[in-house]
Amino acid sequence: MQSFRTEIENPVVEKDIIDLEKKIRLFREGKADEEKFRSLRLARGVYGQRQAGVQMVRIKLPFGKVTSEQLHRIADVSDEYSTGRLHITTRQDIQIHYVSLERTPELWAQLEKDDITLREACGNTVRNVTASPTAGVDVDEPFDVSPYADATFRFFLRNPICQEMGRKFKIAFSATDEDTALSYIHDLGFIPKLQDGKRGFKVMLGGGLGSQPRHADKLYDFIDAEEIIPLIESVLRVFDRHGERAKRLKARMKFLIKDIGLEAFLELVDEQKKALSQEKAEFHIEKFEAAPPLQDVEVPLVEIEDQKDYEVWRNTNVIPQKQEGLFAVGIRVPLGDFYTGGARQLADLIKKYAGNEIRLSLRQDILIRHVREAFLPFFYTELKKLGYAETGYNKTVDITACPGTDTCNLGIASSTGIADVLEDVLKEEYPQFINGKDITIKISGCMNACGQHNMAEIGFQGMSIKSGKAVAPALQVLLGGGVLGNGEGRFADKVVKVPSKRGPEALRLLLNDFDANAEADEKFIQYYDRQGKTYFYDLLKDLADTSELSENDFIDWGHEKPYIKAVGVGECAGVVIDLIATLLFESEEKIDNAQSAIDRKAWSDSIYHSYTSIVNSAKALLIADDVKTNTQAGIISQFDELFVETGKIELSTSFKEFTYQLNEHEPSEEFAQKYIEDARLFLKRVDAYRTKEVQDV
Repeated sequence: MQSFRTEIENPVVEKDIIDLEKKIRLFREGKADEEKFRSLRLARGVYGQRQAGVQMVRIKLPFGKVTSEQLHRIADVSDEYSTGRLHITTRQDIQIHYVSLERTPELWAQLEKDDITLREACGNTVRNVTASPTAGVDVDEPFDVSPYADATFRFFLRNPICQEMGRKFKIAFSATDEDTALSYIHDLGFIPKLQDGKRGFKVMLGGGLGSQPRHADKLYDFIDAEEIIPLIESVLRVFDRHGERAKRLKARMKFLIKDIGLEAFLELVDEQKKALSQEKAEFHIEKFEAAPPLQDVEVPLVEIEDQKDYEVWRNTNVIPQKQEGLFAVGIRVPLGDFYTGGARQLADLIKKYAGNEIRLSLRQDILIRHVREAFLPFFYTELKKLGYAETGYNKTVDITACPGTDTCNLGIASSTGIADVLEDVLKEEYPQFINGKDITIKISGCMNACGQHNMAEIGFQGMSIKSGKAVAPALQVLLGGGVLGNGEGRFADKVVKVPSKRGPEALRLLLNDFDANAEADEKFIQYYDRQGKTYFYDLLKDLADTSELSENDFIDWGHEKPYIKAVGVGECAGVVIDLIATLLFESEEKIDNAQSAIDRKAWSDSIYHSYTSIVNSAKALLIADDVKTNTQAGIISQFDELFVETGKIELSTSFKEFTYQLNEHEPSEEFAQKYIEDARLFLKRVDAYRTKEVQDV
């Protein structure tokens, strides 16, 4: 792998990739703890797959923006290191599967040639920053949120405050009050507002899905756009310090806010102000507002074979942009899966005939931007050749589904299999619903809600169901969720659990009933509220009877053999068990990182690396004494009680005051130098104490 080491111009990126290569080698040689190695590779986008011996690699694409050159690069990498299949996620990433672990550093290096990263695409980090795919072209937007999503991504990538948090952290920017980026289900969600001609955001805090969905709290009705980066930094510092780390299911920020209350959380946020990096984020507004790079080419002459089909496609898949004369073209990508051959042709198409840009959507689709009206017939014919002209972009037939049991360790039932079947049901039996906007269908293979099933009008969650001693694949049917707009939304009710093979019949009953009994212009959510949960339970309850299951009911969709419930160890959270020696070694690494930051004059980064080294060192001694640790704040308090107050470790002040010096000083070279020396001396004392304890045993 020597070649990539000399081809990467950015030394920080090069070091990152070489470090991954080194850790893989140490892991294979048995010299690196498996759980800590898992944490490292997850933070570099390398995720364990259901199939043994191969990895899923997640490519981080901020707010889903991809150029022609980048799409070509991703296609080349997929062909070289994977199977040629590309999977769009609900966070606007692209995933490729069946990658050898040893080849991931080389793969990453190839991607970086076109400024594409894997860094922090998985693990306990700030995940991909998402945004409405129409941001920048939406006729209703107050302003383009893309520069702010871009600045957020750049500011927090490799930022020491968010590398090893208790759980993942998700940020979204919606383009308008329609809230198509789903701010209310995010740790932080932003909706653009204009106040007295000034740009700003409504801010939502502490939302999330999973097995216990929580609606985000409104943090601010309006905050100046220039203040969002300091706000995010403050929130992340609090979450890093006070968030749960031992109990995986309680480690999201929504639980921290629930436990301590919004007011107490905001007080902690306010305490961070002095310690913030003071670095001013660059939003590059002019770059995003510049006219798209449209080439001066003649409109290719095409013949539309089916004019009616073209008109339907134009009505459902083409969106007028705020830029006069330009249009966005939606490509519906069933299950989010497309292939490298079509990807390359699409890349060539947008470079020559559009604005050289696509945006991936939260519904696992593709939005081409900046297409001139005269070119729309040409795009239709070209996309049709590629199989990319299916109608129903962003409509009911556009079903969202996670990979489920296809590749995910946590999958309980097949979400892609049932999604395929439900799409066929809609196309063949319910053409009147295909292009409806008020019903979304979303499917997840387990309770973690990667398919966002619990915020859809009609949702399905993969489960298992018992019939005697046998186990069959099942679906929990959820109804009544949806996006209300401007940061408001609702979660679906769990109505009934049915065998998976009865999922299509459940959909038929729901659509038939709605079609027959809904009032004029009544939306599905309104109809659900009018009829009530019990009504829908009664409608579907006969499907839940498992007393007489057929042989076919024990075979999941897309499979030929009888169902076996096999759930592996999930890596969604990257929660790890730290060994004492590994922790102390990491403390040394963090001090090295702190020194590197000083050399770069990045005082704030250095201070935070020193802080995490100090906490790490304290945690090592607590674990050595079998003391359970679950938050950084708890570690600091416990260490005071068990080691400083007892005189086992001598400090001139309390450990709390010693550690929280970073909150009392603005970032400066003088304090960064002092704090790194404190971290070094503290590690020496901890190491000496630990060595003595081991020798005395």
